[in-house]
Amino acid sequence: MLRSSATRGLLRSLNQAAAAPASRATASPVVQQLRSQLCTAARRPALSAVKPLSPSTLALVRWNSKAAADKTEADLAKEKLEATPDLVSTTSSTHPIRSEIGQNAQEHDTDMMAGVRSDMQTIRDTFSLQDVPKEAYYVGMAGVIPYLATSLSTVYCAWEINHAHEVGTGLLMSEKTAEALLHVIEPLQVGYGAVIVSFLGAIHWGLEWAGFGGRQGYPRYAIGIISTAVAWPTILMPVEYALITQFLVFNFLYYADSRATKRGWTPQWYGVYRFVLTFIVGSAIVASLVGRGQIAHLIETPSGTADRIRHLRDVQDQEFEDEEEARRNFLASKDKEDDEE
Repeated sequence: MLRSSATRGLLRSLNQAAAAPASRATASPVVQQLRSQLCTAARRPALSAVKPLSPSTLALVRWNSKAAADKTEADLAKEKLEATPDLVSTTSSTHPIRSEIGQNAQEHDTDMMAGVRSDMQTIRDTFSLQDVPKEAYYVGMAGVIPYLATSLSTVYCAWEINHAHEVGTGLLMSEKTAEALLHVIEPLQVGYGAVIVSFLGAIHWGLEWAGFGGRQGYPRYAIGIISTAVAWPTILMPVEYALITQFLVFNFLYYADSRATKRGWTPQWYGVYRFVLTFIVGSAIVASLVGRGQIAHLIETPSGTADRIRHLRDVQDQEFEDEEEARRNFLASKDKEDDEE
């Protein structure tokens, strides 16, 4: 016969409330009636079919349970504890490191450190690029060296300019030398970034020609066209805008490469490979922007490529006007000589 946990608990409380293995005849009428209701409810097949007890019955059950608990506590209070000095020592009341509390704390710390170690191992595996071919790994890492070199040089030149502005002189070079060197580094970094962006787009053309992942046609050709069309105009922009634009283009290309990897257009290792290289190049661009931001008010803004082209056009127009003026003067003088003759 099945009984629910609530029914068994009520029967246990009633047995304690009766305070003796009394028979049904010697128990109080209220207890007998309650037992009858509970036994009837226990014999029913489903818990949902049990009729709920009335509030007075539940109050009686709680009172009987409290009375039984008070009696048990009173009986325990009357017992006399015996002294056992032989079992007491300086270490009996302490928890060694391998005890229950120490073991739980150690297990908790171990679990937390296991999560941290797992995350660190994931990062280490990502940057180790174990599945990348050795040649692509070495060449790719060598390709980011110029970007890192120009970025670190920009940061150092910015530091020299700030140092010279604060103390009056630079550490290894003067303020003017650092500024001139900075203006030489800027077009190198922007130009190299445009070359790398175009190269990353051209990789998809090579995969299409090789037929890797099937023939995809214009969708794969479009990656190389868009990257080149956006990268090369950056060499005409001011340095800050050029670096920001290239940063966005690098991230867009990583997004396109990761989707191409999921679609099977590239090798499976190419997505992680591109993530690592994009992370390094993006960090270099951010460092360059931060370095330039620290000295924006201390250096002269050099003329950009567009300004130089505009200046060249103005010079050419002026030279053309001078040539025309010289030709008119020559013709006028020749006519005057002919008239005199």
